[in-house]
Amino acid sequence: MDTAFPAPRTLRPDEPVRHTRTGAAVFRAKATLFQLRRAVAEMGDAPRRHPRAGELRDAPVLGESVTALWTDGGAAERPLVAGKVHNLRVALRRLDGVVVPAGATFSFWRQVGRATRLRGFVRGRELREGCLIPTVGGGLCQLSGALYDAALQAGCEIVERHAHTRGVPGSQAERGRDATVFWNYVDLRFRSPRPLRVEARMDADTLTVRLRGLPAGGEARTRTPARVRVLRVLGGEPRSCGSCGQDECFRHDDRPREPAGRAAHLVDEWWPELDRYLAGVRRPGDVLGIPLDGRRFRRPAYAWTTDGAARVRQSWRQTLARAWRSRRLAAQGAARQRALLAAAAALAESYLPLLRWDVTHVVVSQNLLPFLWRGGHLGGRTFDVLMSSPPMAELHARLDAAARLHPGSPTLADFRADESLVRDEAEALAHARRVVTPHRDVAALFGERAEVLDWVMPSPRTTRRGDGGRPRVVFPGPTAGRKGAYELREALAGMEVELRAMGSRLEGPGFWDGVRLAEPAPHWLDGADLVVLPAFVENRPRRLLEALASGVPVVATAACGLGDAEGLITVDAGDAPALRGAIQRVLDARVASAAERVSPIPDTPRVSS
Repeated sequence: MDTAFPAPRTLRPDEPVRHTRTGAAVFRAKATLFQLRRAVAEMGDAPRRHPRAGELRDAPVLGESVTALWTDGGAAERPLVAGKVHNLRVALRRLDGVVVPAGATFSFWRQVGRATRLRGFVRGRELREGCLIPTVGGGLCQLSGALYDAALQAGCEIVERHAHTRGVPGSQAERGRDATVFWNYVDLRFRSPRPLRVEARMDADTLTVRLRGLPAGGEARTRTPARVRVLRVLGGEPRSCGSCGQDECFRHDDRPREPAGRAAHLVDEWWPELDRYLAGVRRPGDVLGIPLDGRRFRRPAYAWTTDGAARVRQSWRQTLARAWRSRRLAAQGAARQRALLAAAAALAESYLPLLRWDVTHVVVSQNLLPFLWRGGHLGGRTFDVLMSSPPMAELHARLDAAARLHPGSPTLADFRADESLVRDEAEALAHARRVVTPHRDVAALFGERAEVLDWVMPSPRTTRRGDGGRPRVVFPGPTAGRKGAYELREALAGMEVELRAMGSRLEGPGFWDGVRLAEPAPHWLDGADLVVLPAFVENRPRRLLEALASGVPVVATAACGLGDAEGLITVDAGDAPALRGAIQRVLDARVASAAERVSPIPDTPRVSS
């Protein structure tokens, strides 16, 4: 943003800057007059604000501008640069996805609105009278310059544009493609003979602005309105209030500046592995968002460690609302999955007050990720993802494959997330710095970007093994197609075993007809000779870990995420013959082991009298 209007005189590089309060007041008065004059002139005839829409999402890119965000790495400048990035983040929410009709005028200020604290803007760097000064909303000229650059490439008519008075290193001004703005009399305006879609997004390091539309001929045309003249470009690099050291200037502020660079950890349900990870990476000043303090209120599902966090935000209302809705829904099914997604969106929104301008890194639970990405809250920040399941696109693919194997299943095709949500998650994961998970199968999807954690093994349990009767197989999950219930039923057909199936029989009440079922036991592992879970999807293999820790052999698929573990046999999901073979090998080994433990009693020789 450059508000040098009218243009100041040229300063020598070694000449001290002497801004005065009187001069600032005069500038403010002039700016107010210009604002009033434009408001009166456009009364009833101002460009309209264009809505976001889905049109032209896949249209060709007609113009694109990519600029760096963190152009000044100095410690003194970083707080104001971080403020600029935050201001861009707020402004992009009013721009990304906007569709401008053919022949309509696009106005930067009509689209973005006034930059005030009430609307979320903070202090950033503004170029005023030859100096970079801190001001609320500072830095928006990077966005207006990028729009101008893209509009020129797209062949738009430039209705209004104003150049900066000085060139900031790394800015578009060095290429003559800059456009300064100041509410509301210094604006950027353009129009196109065809509809345009505006895409404006940030990753951790860059701002990207694209204009999409159907190709057409035409050259860019520029005209300068008579009522606002283009600002005169001056030589020399601008000074900055963050580092110039001019103590006599009334703008000089020697108060200690709040540092930029803290992290926010935003989580949902507790995993011991992820909790241990966060406790290890937490630094002084980092903030933490949790559903509620599970350790204090004895709620193991939210027992996150809060020690060392500068601020902890609990989302009571959203957590209690989710619990209330969960009790009213079935344990499985499409309605429950939709409710969980809605609850995750509400929880993500409740954490937004933690994402202040000075948060430059985020560690976020996977279920919150697409909603924060969709809202633009991760732009301009690095972020890591705490992964607990495959991405939705991969999850859908696995369920689709299982549904093709078992088209009569009432559960394998009952729910798929909205396509736009799947796309948002995929885009966010593509920009994540790393993914963090103990789940080996999930980690394998991300290669070198995955940070693989060790599973936290539960305490071993002394269980009563087989009682000498039929071998007992435990299926530690609901009778659902995604858990491999069809494959297990086929594998056990004709085998002399007993099955203990846990959880609801979601595939129908007579699903296990033909399989001998075992009686319930005080503990699910009591009497177990083998635990089997041939799942297509298994995100939380806690019971498998418990079985392995207790010395009970496990047959499972790679989808269970255990990797290589002692006592584990891995089979492919959907392969019932291979599953049957693995089960038979384990049970044969059990019989052989029992035979070795039974040794014949040698005959005792008789001693005659």
